[in-house]
Amino acid sequence: MATTVPTPTTDLRVGTAPAAGRRPETPRQRRARRLLVTLFLAPTVVGIALFTLVPIVASVLLAFFRWDVITPPTFAGLDNFVDIGADPTVRVAFLNTFVFVVVAVTLQLGIAMGLAVLVQSRMPGWLRSFFRSTLFFPLILSAASVSLVMAYLFNEDFGLVNSVLTGVGLPDVPWLTSTTGAAVVVVLVYVWQNFGFSFLLFVGGLAAIPRDVYEASSLDGIEGWARFRWITLPLLSPTVLVASVMAVINALQIFDQPYVLTRGGPGDSTRTAVMVIFESAFQQLQFGRAAAIGVVLTLLIMAVTAVQFRLSRRYVFHQ
Repeated sequence: MATTVPTPTTDLRVGTAPAAGRRPETPRQRRARRLLVTLFLAPTVVGIALFTLVPIVASVLLAFFRWDVITPPTFAGLDNFVDIGADPTVRVAFLNTFVFVVVAVTLQLGIAMGLAVLVQSRMPGWLRSFFRSTLFFPLILSAASVSLVMAYLFNEDFGLVNSVLTGVGLPDVPWLTSTTGAAVVVVLVYVWQNFGFSFLLFVGGLAAIPRDVYEASSLDGIEGWARFRWITLPLLSPTVLVASVMAVINALQIFDQPYVLTRGGPGDSTRTAVMVIFESAFQQLQFGRAAAIGVVLTLLIMAVTAVQFRLSRRYVFHQ
């Protein structure tokens, strides 16, 4: 005897025809339901408008003015953009940011993926949960407080790191007072604090790979690196795309770690684009110039993200 499968009777879309067996909605009920939906959505819409759209539009407009908060703003046209293009400090800051993004994001994604593969394949469940929590923990800490602690650890005179080095017979390293040492410390602190998020993304991506694919590859004798190269990595490529896009966007906005650790020094060796925005606005009171740098940085982030999605057509495998 054939069994009739009942069709869904619930339709929550506003303004659609009622399902069979239900009384038609009157115009008054429809208006009341729409009003209720509007009231629930209103706080979110107002919040996005006030705290996202209005600041974006105001920043873009401010980039074409000179304003020091004290005197009224004066229209400057493209002068702010010309000034920042001719300023060597701004150019060095953007170059530092670019180099930092390449190094930090590569380390962040490499460490996160390696640990995710290790945790997902070789550990029991309770130990896997332990590592998921501990590796994600640095991300919930304040970047400023972490950087303050790291500044003491890497201090050349009384820091724990140099104490350990001298204890094993190695010389002191000028971590925060040399160009190379300061850059290394900034990268290490940033990667340590942020790779946990990419780690969780990769753990989720690995868990979504069907087990029968691995079982079939084992029957064909594909193990070890070959299995990772030809099975795991292609199936994980959508997660790699998401993790890389988010990591690059986040790294392009780095501010806390270099500001607390080195104040951009020695010289301008660790000065970043967001640090220049902060200094222009709140130390030099050149809000129009700061807004212009912010616009350039935003366009750079959009361009890099577009390139990543464009390149993803070649290496992202969609099942």
